[in-house]
Amino acid sequence: MTEELAATEAVLNITFAGLNGTLLQPVHFDSSDEEIKSWATEAVNNGDVPGITTDSVADFNDFVVDRFPSTEDVQMNRISLRPKVPFGK
Repeated sequence: MTEELAATEAVLNITFAGLNGTLLQPVHFDSSDEEIKSWATEAVNNGDVPGITTDSVADFNDFVVDRFPSTEDVQMNRISLRPKVPFGK
């Protein structure tokens, strides 16, 4: 993604099946977890996430959505969709 993001937009990074990729289109930073998971499911089902193999049965319902607002060092909002880990708090 090379275009500049609006202040309300974010880059969506997805970790799935041991792979990692970034959705090519920005998403709204304040989108609900359900919206994020739905968009990720559709994108992975259709093979629209570079770095992640197409998976027609991808399911992100049990995944975690982390939001990282823009900082001085990283000047874009970021959202990470990742599996829950079996340890930690």
